[in-house]
Amino acid sequence: MARLSDLINLNLSDSSDKIIAEYIWIGGSGMDLRSKARTLPGPVSDPSKLPKWNYDGSSTGQAPGEDSEVIIYPQAIFKDPFRKGNNILVMCDAYTPAGEPIPTNKRHNAAKIFSHPDVVAEEPWYGIEQEYTLLKKEVNWPLGWPVGGFPGPQGPYYCGIGADKAFGRDIVDSHYKACLYAGINISGINGEVMPGQWEFQVGPAVGISAGDELWVARYILERITEIAGCVVSFDPKPIPVRFFPSQLPQRSLLLLLARLSTVSQVTGMELVHIQTTVSLFLSIDALGSVTIKSTKSMRKDGGFEVIKKAIEKLGLKHKEHIAAYGEGNERRLTGKHETADINTFLWGVANRGASIRVGRETEKDGKGYFEDRRPASNMDPYVVTSMIAETTLLWKK
Repeated sequence: MARLSDLINLNLSDSSDKIIAEYIWIGGSGMDLRSKARTLPGPVSDPSKLPKWNYDGSSTGQAPGEDSEVIIYPQAIFKDPFRKGNNILVMCDAYTPAGEPIPTNKRHNAAKIFSHPDVVAEEPWYGIEQEYTLLKKEVNWPLGWPVGGFPGPQGPYYCGIGADKAFGRDIVDSHYKACLYAGINISGINGEVMPGQWEFQVGPAVGISAGDELWVARYILERITEIAGCVVSFDPKPIPVRFFPSQLPQRSLLLLLARLSTVSQVTGMELVHIQTTVSLFLSIDALGSVTIKSTKSMRKDGGFEVIKKAIEKLGLKHKEHIAAYGEGNERRLTGKHETADINTFLWGVANRGASIRVGRETEKDGKGYFEDRRPASNMDPYVVTSMIAETTLLWKK
């Protein structure tokens, strides 16, 4: 008798030339990923050879019920780490039946910017740091946190090891290897400053491929957490507390805990610990997606001057960029804890509290790259990467 695991792991190439293509697209919220599979007669490596498909946009918040058909266009192909063999993941973008990009299709405009001759000539490289939090499914509370309680002080968790410091490493390593298998240029992983918080990096990737690779890396991570029975959050402030409980009377603090968890009774000593640790975690759970940019001119001798001119342009369009850099970013960009204030544009060498950071090595060599530290962890990489390219390479101030 075959077990379910045996059937899931069947190698189709043993009996058929047919493959399974998992079509992936972005849903109506701009962050929810959707996918469905179809059978193809044989292996495909060129997305232009794949058929377009459709889905019910009224069920994803992207079309009215009386005219619900949305068409998805295949744009990038990756190997499927779940089905393996010749099976593929297909990153798509979405259009009306008349061929117009729907409002949530941010890839279309990004592709136009990245295909501009002035941008193509500069070969823009991107590296994106994606932070995320792993949550317990039943209570939406981070891995490694006691239910309704809070972790110990910041310090041992960043790049930490051990069962009391690193939570969810099996998920993280599975994701790392699955991305490498898929053909994503994932360049590393590390534990972050809060228990249950991790980061992976994608890049260097050129132009539009940075967005394709990050979205598929997110998709793979969501699929792995689905298997593991936990939830991944890309929210820049995943714990919904807006104040310091140490400033609250004891009764209000207990009511807060009751809302956040199943805790019904708290001792005096526990209350002291909660007051300390809640104040602490407010300083460590802000998540971002630092976006690193380098062009051909920036990588040549004298590139530091090109970098400084690009940063000047970014400063002049600070408000426009902030508006497009992810929802809830005002909860993260407070001017504290390695961020600049959301209303202030600053840049500096080796300054993690700046909007734009330049590395010491870039300053020393006189060429290299810069980091835009403003994007939130839930940003759309198509929007952020293309906007940086448009402002620094196409905009004439």
